Amino acid sequence: MPRKKPYSNKQKKRQLQEKRARKQEGSEDDSDYPPRSQPTQQDRTRLASIPDHQSSDAGESDTDTSETLSITDIRKVNQQPDECLKLKKYDPNRYRLHFQRESKQVIDDRKEQSRKPFKPLPESALELSIDDIYKPGTALDMPKRPSWNYKMSKEQVEQQEEKMFMQYVERIYAEFKATELSYFELNLETWRQLWRVLEISDIILLITDIRFPALHFSPALYNYVTKEPNKDIILVLNKIDLAPPSLVAAWKDYFSECFPKAHLVYFSSYAKDPRERGLLDPNKVFYKKRPRTKKKFITIGPKKLYEACEEIVQGNVDLDDWKNRIQVQNEFDENDETHEDEAVVLDEPLTFEPTEQHVRFRNKILTIGCVGVPNVGKSSLMNGLVGRKVVSVSKTPGHTKHFQTIFLTGNVRLVDCPGLVFPSLVDKPLQVLAGIFPVAQVQEPYSAIGFLAQRIPMPIILHLKLPSYMDAKPEAKIIDWSAFDICEAWAEKRNFKTAKAARNDVYRAANNLLRLAQEGRLRMCMRPPGYTKRKAFWESHPDTKQIAILQNLGADKVESGDDVASTSDPFSSCSSNDEEGDKADRSSSETEATGSERVISRNPYSLLEGDE
Repeated sequence: MPRKKPYSNKQKKRQLQEKRARKQEGSEDDSDYPPRSQPTQQDRTRLASIPDHQSSDAGESDTDTSETLSITDIRKVNQQPDECLKLKKYDPNRYRLHFQRESKQVIDDRKEQSRKPFKPLPESALELSIDDIYKPGTALDMPKRPSWNYKMSKEQVEQQEEKMFMQYVERIYAEFKATELSYFELNLETWRQLWRVLEISDIILLITDIRFPALHFSPALYNYVTKEPNKDIILVLNKIDLAPPSLVAAWKDYFSECFPKAHLVYFSSYAKDPRERGLLDPNKVFYKKRPRTKKKFITIGPKKLYEACEEIVQGNVDLDDWKNRIQVQNEFDENDETHEDEAVVLDEPLTFEPTEQHVRFRNKILTIGCVGVPNVGKSSLMNGLVGRKVVSVSKTPGHTKHFQTIFLTGNVRLVDCPGLVFPSLVDKPLQVLAGIFPVAQVQEPYSAIGFLAQRIPMPIILHLKLPSYMDAKPEAKIIDWSAFDICEAWAEKRNFKTAKAARNDVYRAANNLLRLAQEGRLRMCMRPPGYTKRKAFWESHPDTKQIAILQNLGADKVESGDDVASTSDPFSSCSSNDEEGDKADRSSSETEATGSERVISRNPYSLLEGDE
């Protein structure tokens, strides 16, 4: 009997897709939604600029095997299944992330580099300047909506926008090499949503993650909002519970000096872990998962955001209801749920009549547009302002699939825009660590682990031991770790094995470490320029003390609630080989904190071991 011809998974996938397409063509579908094999006119318009052989995902690999890349080599991530097109009233793939596809050679080179030992970098390597990332004055700008008038048809306006966007992308690739550029949004539909939000909003809320604020703040967006529409912008430093207060104060001073027109507000939808108080070193992994509560969000910053909006509005809109709402939330008894129905949520895209000139505070309503890159907490911020879950949130970047509108009060409206990534020159591994790219779809996670391990002592934090295959080597007693070695050791520690050969599953281990980093349990916080030399100054700065009070105030609310975990360690070790090390760690459980506070806990690093 002749040997069977190999049949790859890719060929099997293509066969199933063709079979599904034949079934859809032969069946009578009474639904209002066309089958996937027959794209709508909106799809044809959106994909008009992409060649036919690249506009479909069928039979398409995530990696380009060619040596050169063009601007049409797009990788579309967060693809939703076809069934969603019929179950939902909107297309969930309309605003999915479109990034440049990387060549196979580039990915293979990064994999090879991750096997080489690395040298730890000094703390100054964490300093990040916005000018180095975005290069103001170059082609790394934002696409601006072309001018239009009412005599133009919808098709003419869309064709004009598509032409402008292609010219915008071509300018970027003409000035910079594809290997120099970061991931940035190539989906015109998402940029159109940003234009809509900027047009209808009275105040722009630019939300950043305090761990990577320079990465999330686009000077091009700031200059456009403050000059052309001449609107006010509020910069929100979100998730301040994940950073030491001295670093929060330093970033506030940096943005206030470089961007004076921006109003700065601290915010956090979750409280700081009560046992974490006093720890200023972000390299410590003394962190427990954020407590999940169905009763209320313990937010930090709604009052400051209200005061900033009140200063901008100057009495043109009545904000008393918002002020009263904040006071009620502060005095709210967790067993009382009488305020939960005050916010009105509109899941459908907001319809509005376009005007040639924006009228501020139309109908005495304040419209606040929430913009930012994916996974900075835009939807969580809206939930925190309302005090309960009103919009869906997820750790997966690009989770917000459509325009979301919430009436916080009768005359205060919040608009949530899908997250998008501005073009920059930042390292792609840093973007992965910042949560811009979905972890589940990262083709090569080892370079991101190497980037993280060079800046925080991961082998020490995770109590990693040499992989078993290296123990027999005498020269392995002193080792320079590589990113691949760290993943191998973590897979062995967590007992991650492949299904067939039972080898250490390093890919799963790398993904697990990336998720821990995005959650903040492996914490790396970028610093503003010059922070390392002035670290002592910022730790004694008056703003640092005020921020620490805010963080600890939120922790007090959690500590006094019913949902707080007990002081004993809720996580158990997954490996019995670490028991001796855990006992040694418990002997030095007292950690000196700033001032007179002391934090007492069991092995802080064991918090990582029970996470799956």
